[in-house]
Amino acid sequence: MRGQTPSHIFTRLREARPMSRLRMSLHWILWLTVSATTAVVAQQPAPPGLPPLFLREEWRQRDRPPDAPANFVPEAGVTSAAVTNPSLELKLYDPNAKSVAGYEKQPPAGSIARDWGGPACIQLAGYNQNPPPKEVGAGARTDPPNLWTGVCQTPVAATLRDKNSYVDLTGLARIKWVTRVSGFHVVRPVVKLADGTWLVGDYGEGAPSSNSTLFLESEFAVASIRWLTLDITRVVTRGQTWVEKPDLSKVDEIGFADLLPGSGHGWGGFVNVARIEVYGKPVRR
Repeated sequence: MRGQTPSHIFTRLREARPMSRLRMSLHWILWLTVSATTAVVAQQPAPPGLPPLFLREEWRQRDRPPDAPANFVPEAGVTSAAVTNPSLELKLYDPNAKSVAGYEKQPPAGSIARDWGGPACIQLAGYNQNPPPKEVGAGARTDPPNLWTGVCQTPVAATLRDKNSYVDLTGLARIKWVTRVSGFHVVRPVVKLADGTWLVGDYGEGAPSSNSTLFLESEFAVASIRWLTLDITRVVTRGQTWVEKPDLSKVDEIGFADLLPGSGHGWGGFVNVARIEVYGKPVRR
């Protein structure tokens, strides 16, 4: 059939015997179908390119001091030293931060003194070995370095800010992160816009895996999220309606919020946020 026109095919159909004519009819139908499909595909525009990786952070465990005791563990209040990317700044929002110094001397129930050595209640948790082992024995904990909200007395948030660029989270922008939750806690995305507006999303990571002992990787599209105004001084939502068409073309900070107080050490209520990746277009400051 290669190189033949429709008129040639019809001529051969008329001259062919019944069985041959049937086979040629099927070939003709197939030729039309393939030609039509090829034309439709050719008319469709190529899918737009996905935005690039804007930031990735997977956290750095504390180094073991030379004079550390034998029972030293790297878990402690998180500081900027946990950030592995030199272009990023860690921002912590703990409404009860002013009490941290006092808690180090008199830890509240469910916490211990080492929880209160940082600027806020959020802990840098993860492996109890430093550096993390390349191989972990059967049954051993394999937690990656992560931010943990278990000893926080109030809702809290943590964000990352690129020193050189805003991020454009419009279009096909997306977020990928590795999280774990306990109780009714969920991990919610938080953004600070270039004009200073704070928003928290209705997307809640953790509902399908509540009380999970696993760290799970997930990914979601920013365009699918509905947003509420966030009072960052108290880390609580404000207003009754969704923010209509927020301008996400220049986002200054991006991170997560836990809108419930933590329950303390042990299983109860908290979130863990390990690696976080943001895919969006950079916008120079």
